[in-house]
Amino acid sequence: MDTTAMSEGAGDLQIARPGSWQRDATHFPRPVSRFHTEVFPDPFVRGFKDTMSRYGLLIDHLEYEYPGGFAYNTVVPVADAEVPQRFATAAEVFERKLWREDLRHWDEEVKPNSIRSQRALQDEDPAAMSTEALLDHLERCRSNLQERVFDHHRFNAAALISLGDFIVQAGRWSGLGMPELLGLMRGASPVSAGACEERDALLACLRDSAEARTLLDSGAEHGDIVDALQQLPAPVGPAAREYVALVGHRLVDGLDITEPCVLEKPELLLASLRHEPEDEAAAEAELAAATARVRSSVPEQQRAAFDELLEEARLTHRLRDERGVFNDVWAWGLMRRAVLAAGGRLAADGRLQQADHLIHAGAAEMRSLLSSGDGPSAEDLAQRAGRHEACRGRATPPFLGDPPQPPPPLDGLPEPAARAMAAVGTAIGALFGDSQAPNEGRLVRGLPASPGVYEGTARVLAGAQDLARIQQGDVLVTASTTAAFNLVLPLLGAIVTNSGGLLSHAAIIAREYGIPSVVGTREATAIIPDGARVRVDADAGEVAVLA
Repeated sequence: MDTTAMSEGAGDLQIARPGSWQRDATHFPRPVSRFHTEVFPDPFVRGFKDTMSRYGLLIDHLEYEYPGGFAYNTVVPVADAEVPQRFATAAEVFERKLWREDLRHWDEEVKPNSIRSQRALQDEDPAAMSTEALLDHLERCRSNLQERVFDHHRFNAAALISLGDFIVQAGRWSGLGMPELLGLMRGASPVSAGACEERDALLACLRDSAEARTLLDSGAEHGDIVDALQQLPAPVGPAAREYVALVGHRLVDGLDITEPCVLEKPELLLASLRHEPEDEAAAEAELAAATARVRSSVPEQQRAAFDELLEEARLTHRLRDERGVFNDVWAWGLMRRAVLAAGGRLAADGRLQQADHLIHAGAAEMRSLLSSGDGPSAEDLAQRAGRHEACRGRATPPFLGDPPQPPPPLDGLPEPAARAMAAVGTAIGALFGDSQAPNEGRLVRGLPASPGVYEGTARVLAGAQDLARIQQGDVLVTASTTAAFNLVLPLLGAIVTNSGGLLSHAAIIAREYGIPSVVGTREATAIIPDGARVRVDADAGEVAVLA
């Protein structure tokens, strides 16, 4: 993978391989580490190939390249020889409702296995290990990470096809746009709003314990409060330990070892616990009213089909974020913990200037430095860290290589294959597609991801390192968010992003919380000053700088 430009910090970004390469700022808004470029692509491609083949789709996989450390991808079509088999497979997808089989497999096998294996790794203490044991732990964390990346992406089609099919068919019947249709997904992905049994149990304990509430609202250091909650007598202490064990080592933002974990930002965990969940009855009433409005736009003879497609889309919608939360978001966090433990050991021996500089080594370099001391010098790794930080806010072109081409027409395909490709193509477009509306002066335009109008203070964040600056009621303005970002959402009045479409994580999370959101603005972080008063009109997809 090409990381030369990032390493040297010079020259325009280029990709030597042919094709049109699209910048994936939705998942990777900042440059990735060389460790990421070594461990991510192979399991990602294997998982993508698996899901495309299973659903009879005419895409083989997405290929990633990393000029300057920035992620760009291109679509690799299926080989001509495989097309007949893909057609035959696609003919069964909708009849079998194949996504239901995959959802059951996820719920009964893959997710529980992921939780078990990662809890086992988490229960180990890398800082207390011998060097030999730490080397083994690093390797097992790397292996776990690659397995979790594979598990995430082999459910891509299951997470997208029924929702994409609903958007296509319901849109044709009703004449409504994607924002109205996706609004009917609210409440179908509780994990996107941070919901889990462990959190519910802890919140119930906090409501019943005056001692815990006093501690939670005290002025003590955030990390000390988290530690103290876990030491309280039952039932609060055990409930707090279970919740922290589930979420504490997940990344806060991003998908790389360069990003911090929840326990490195304890103020976010406390903000989540202090947030009162929304009135579920009111949210359900709003959803029922929205569903009735959309359904009334559908011709009567199509309403039974509409109801069925809506049920299938809502059924699988949680897969969109659950795959990340229980797979790679957690696995990257465990990998980061292990690397920081190794870095701390090397720093204590004088072989690194700072423990976190080891993050900028490759996998083989990490092992070599820890086992024999051979590898990049402390000065080299410090320079890499500095260059990486300098690149974080760099502007990058949306495409490299050949000019982008529209997808091939679906007219000549058999009906099931055309339907499957339309569904997945629509969903992927809604995931990556930014708004093309022009931004003018102090007015930023994007996609209306979650309805409502809100005025507040803009907090422009470059990444997770800035999250501590968020105050209750702020408008988050950032490049993009990931599934790990849900802990900070209770603080926010609205969300505005540069990148990502109506199925981006920011859009899904905003809908689950009922927070106004405008996504895919392309330039919000450059146009909106930090601290400015802004008006977010998420109904119109506009953000105005007021003062």
